[in-house]
Amino acid sequence: MTPADRAEFLRKEIERHNRLYHREERPEISDSEFDRLFRELLDIEAAHPDLVTLDSPTRRVGAAPVSEFPSHRHLVPMLSLDNAFDESELRAFDERIKKLLNISEVSYHVELKFDGLSLSLSYSDGILVRATTRGDGTMGEVVTDNARTLRGVPLSVRPFESTDVEVRGEVMLLKQDFETLNQDRAKKGEQAYVNPRNAASGSMRQLDSRITASRKLSFFAYAVAGGRVGRSQSECLGVLQERGFAVHSSARSVVGIEAVLDYIRRAEQDRTSLPFGIDGVVIKVDSFDQQQELGFTARGPRWAIAYKFAAEQAMTKLNRIFCQVGRTGTLTPVADLEPVFVGGVTVSRATLHNFDDLYKKDVREGDTVIIQRAGDVIPEVVGPVLSNRIGSPERPPEPLICPECETPVIRKPGEVALKCPNRACPAQISAKLQHFVSRGAMDIEGLGSKLVDRFLEVGVLTDQASIYALREHQSQIIELDKLGETSVQNILAAIEVSKNRPLDRFIFGLGIRFVGDRTARDLARHFGTLEALRLSTYDQLIEVPDIGPRTASEVEEWFEEPENQALLDRFLGYGVSPAEADAPTGDRFAGQTFVFTGTLTQMTRDEAEAIVLKEGGKAAGSVSKNTTCVVAGPGAGSKLAKAEQLGVTVITEQEFLAMVETPS
Repeated sequence: MTPADRAEFLRKEIERHNRLYHREERPEISDSEFDRLFRELLDIEAAHPDLVTLDSPTRRVGAAPVSEFPSHRHLVPMLSLDNAFDESELRAFDERIKKLLNISEVSYHVELKFDGLSLSLSYSDGILVRATTRGDGTMGEVVTDNARTLRGVPLSVRPFESTDVEVRGEVMLLKQDFETLNQDRAKKGEQAYVNPRNAASGSMRQLDSRITASRKLSFFAYAVAGGRVGRSQSECLGVLQERGFAVHSSARSVVGIEAVLDYIRRAEQDRTSLPFGIDGVVIKVDSFDQQQELGFTARGPRWAIAYKFAAEQAMTKLNRIFCQVGRTGTLTPVADLEPVFVGGVTVSRATLHNFDDLYKKDVREGDTVIIQRAGDVIPEVVGPVLSNRIGSPERPPEPLICPECETPVIRKPGEVALKCPNRACPAQISAKLQHFVSRGAMDIEGLGSKLVDRFLEVGVLTDQASIYALREHQSQIIELDKLGETSVQNILAAIEVSKNRPLDRFIFGLGIRFVGDRTARDLARHFGTLEALRLSTYDQLIEVPDIGPRTASEVEEWFEEPENQALLDRFLGYGVSPAEADAPTGDRFAGQTFVFTGTLTQMTRDEAEAIVLKEGGKAAGSVSKNTTCVVAGPGAGSKLAKAEQLGVTVITEQEFLAMVETPS
């Protein structure tokens, strides 16, 4: 048998055993025998590189690191779905569908709404040629090498009727594998992932696909774009399953809204027992002909809706209350809990916000408490279950000194927060560094909290800028706690990539008091460059929409501090060059300020604000006399009331979209 024939035989045999093991759960050979076949194919391809094919299973081990992910336009946009949060909204959706189709009952296809990362797989003549993240729905990041490492992604399939199609699906990390991954990261001193969805997203965005290959990611297919497959959603999933894609068995077709509601109730009951995270149920009109008749709105399909589950709650025991010192010196009371699984993660700590809130809720050590968590929101203590309280535990006292550096704490007039005024407080320095490297800021993969503290301990880190001098200590940190050369090289590569992050993320990463991600974005948009912001005055800062006197004073004070100016100079000296803020591409909303409040169904709030910014307008977080328009959805509260009080124009989301669609 020639090497080419043997390689072809091995490829087919390995994929057959992959299918038997991962999809049909009836393996025929041992793991060691499978490994022997795999190694033999690797050896043949190493000796004969011309025999390597795009669909070779050896592609699943990962490839050498890439410098960045290129962008690619989806064959068909990956649109957002409208959201429903209660039964009445679902019934209203059903009534609209029946009215538009002029029928009395609708056949729906219901599927679990996976809590993972959306992925689009491009196949040409049955061969996987590209994998792209959702991105902004139109353009996504190309992560083909990473996608090839996923066992649930076929590298080649029996061709579809259309030459080029995109198979859409969700990448997820099972709860058990998520816990194992975080345990491994903790041992290495790396920052733990917040939840399985963030872990899946982080794993798929590794520049080194060999890291992706080392993580047990799952992929479930749920749609095809670029050509019809079957006559309905249910038939489409059947075809995908026949082609070798994993399709979750919970998906099914039902008739009528009552059957949909019954499916949702069962899904909510089963939610905690599922091996992966879900955050709702997706409801689609099953027939493709009816989908085509219903068409699309500006943001997504009329024929589909996502029912979102409410925040998950759980009860557990509060063992003790302690104080955590943040990057600005604020002391936050934190509840140390008996571990409990809620909202997709195991929670052992939850915030109590401040001592005024703690006393208002009357939470005490030893109480049984209710914990709530939704999405990426930090777990919080809702309150105690007073009927379960044993005895009369004492109310925890406010601390008089900082628990980290023993400096007397202060409380400024009119503020609820207790603060440590010592800027050299080690807890503040650690928190500033952890904030700077976090995903919302400079997003330096691998540099987690434990590693930050260890580097501070040995003196290779002193402040945020010193992160960019870590390469000078490479040999020292390789030996530190046996980190190893590969781990250190990955961290240094991530640091290098972060040097050109957008300006707003750099500003946010500096940790200036009162400057959150929204304010950082406003500052970046207004001043354009870091140098312009460095030279700004209070009078210039106060002109930035949605920035009040308190924030303007804090920003001015921060940039006037000689040590902060020296910090910025060190950043620049190490080659940190934040990307300038994008200029607006239109002027439809020039000179106008919008505030979005309540629940938006056609888009996320970030997407809505991005539209305003691209059209030359301002998106603010609070209502003032300078607000041009408030876009109010269901559940709008204090912002809507203030708009009415000030006489600010209030419109619906649909009216806002009509403004966007109207030619300028």
